[in-house]
Amino acid sequence: MSQHLVNYIDKLQNQKIMIIGDMVADVYLEGKISRISREAPVLILEHSCETVVPGGAANAVHNAATLGGQVYAVGVIGDDNAGQQLTQVLTKKNVNTQGFIVDSSRPTITKTRVMAGGQATVRQQIVRIDRESRQALVTNIENQLLSYVEENIRNMDAVVMSDYGSFTVSSAVREFVIEACSKAGIPSMVDSRYNVMAYKGIKLVKQNESEAANALGFRVLDQNSLIQVGQEMLERLDSEAVLITQGPEGMTLFERCGSISHIPVSNKSEVYDVTGAGDTVVVTMMLALAAGASYYDAACLANFAAGVVVRKPGTATASPVELKRAIGEHQP
Repeated sequence: MSQHLVNYIDKLQNQKIMIIGDMVADVYLEGKISRISREAPVLILEHSCETVVPGGAANAVHNAATLGGQVYAVGVIGDDNAGQQLTQVLTKKNVNTQGFIVDSSRPTITKTRVMAGGQATVRQQIVRIDRESRQALVTNIENQLLSYVEENIRNMDAVVMSDYGSFTVSSAVREFVIEACSKAGIPSMVDSRYNVMAYKGIKLVKQNESEAANALGFRVLDQNSLIQVGQEMLERLDSEAVLITQGPEGMTLFERCGSISHIPVSNKSEVYDVTGAGDTVVVTMMLALAAGASYYDAACLANFAAGVVVRKPGTATASPVELKRAIGEHQP
């Protein structure tokens, strides 16, 4: 099985994948603790550097590009520095960012983390500042986004909608993408934090345990309710496969044919940070499907990719070399 999966990794290269969703700029402001302020009982930090890292759907884009996919990123950014920096970071990764629609009436979705530490202290987050519009896209911007998708979607090998609840994937976008992919026979997948049951007709669904439970009115999932939720979601959305990730318990794949496959994590002992691992799972699975893998093999490969990124701090990516190494080192 391991060598079988390794053979797919080189086939991921240059698969065309469109990722539509809420593009986020994760900004890290680094500082050193200087002293306590005289104005208030708060720390004064001496600013040392600022880093912009792709977050939200942009993290999925970053992951797909690192794996070698030919990525078409589609989303909305503001006419601001965060949007420009996010575009620059992804362009350097050879991502096609022509699908970034600039809306001067709303800011780029930004999550700014102020990080601090001293010589003898551990670096830690002091505060996080979020900036985003709570309004739906205006008609002009939505039409521009739809126009770009319509012009390019039929050339794709796979399409992902990464819906973090920040209005990029409107009902019009959602319905057009599902119908266009269905007509063209293109694998389509949704990863939606709050609204997955609106994606009827999507071919593949990815949810974590909490999201899946909330979508169908459960507080938590045990083994029995997990199966119930997976099967009900598969049926109600008329999908071909549903993948529910379960943190340290791995993931479970439900297929329309009736197959239920549990895939355990590749290495429980090395989990460092699960931030963004779901995005890694989604794009790895979709690139593998585009390369000809079955749903099960694609999910297994995605599981190994997630095992790579959880060993790294923050939102991270897995390269083809790291993925091959992880599979080679795995002891079932």
